[in-house]
Amino acid sequence: MGDKWRVEVDRSVCIGSGMCIGSAPDDFKLDAGRQSHPRLEILDSSDGIMEAAESCPVEAISIVDAESGETLFPPE
Repeated sequence: MGDKWRVEVDRSVCIGSGMCIGSAPDDFKLDAGRQSHPRLEILDSSDGIMEAAESCPVEAISIVDAESGETLFPPE
């Protein structure tokens, strides 16, 4: 079984660029207001999710290891 991540989008920062959808379309969605949301509260770790967080133009996406609580992105 792989790592699990808690992925959050700060919707007060999200500008709806859709970069996350391009990087990880199975893991993110945009609502009617073009605000990003992870599809599930806990997601399987993936390069696409990390790429989505790293490419977000306003750094609205955070990733935390669901088991340890360690912040994986953004770097502290």
